[in-house]
Amino acid sequence: MQKHRLIIMRHAKSDWSEENKPDFDRPLTARGRKAAKRMGEWLRHNQYRIDRIVCSPALRAKQTCQLVLKELSVTTRNNVLWETGIYDASLNNLLSIINQHSKGTHTLFMIGHNPGLDQLLNYLSRDPPPANSAGKLLTTAAIAVLDYGNAALTTKPRHAHLQYLIRPKEL
Repeated sequence: MQKHRLIIMRHAKSDWSEENKPDFDRPLTARGRKAAKRMGEWLRHNQYRIDRIVCSPALRAKQTCQLVLKELSVTTRNNVLWETGIYDASLNNLLSIINQHSKGTHTLFMIGHNPGLDQLLNYLSRDPPPANSAGKLLTTAAIAVLDYGNAALTTKPRHAHLQYLIRPKEL
């Protein structure tokens, strides 16, 4: 029987060099593109069968998603739900999005932003997520894999086992 998982990814490093560029329209840096590809390779190596992909439509999240999916040999045109509600989402917004998109799904992949994703990880994981040496959880391009075992995905607090929290610098 296939396990149920929620894979959470924070967008890769974005470019802050243009002061007047709206936050929503910030692209990835070269470092961000490299990290997104590396994390896509990690996902491919671990052979996750992703059923549904939900991503913020902010440019940096879109670019992260496209680079990751290229590594997974997945075309984005028909396979990604661009969910406006992920951008600048609160914990409750993210929980609602998961509830909306998890029905009939074994593995849901969500790409978004902090601080909401950190809050989501802390809320769903029964295992305390380990911070890095700077005290951060989901650094840019980090991936958390929450395993629900044979139980369906749920947004009840502390129902998932944190299988992985992997950051690009750790690969």
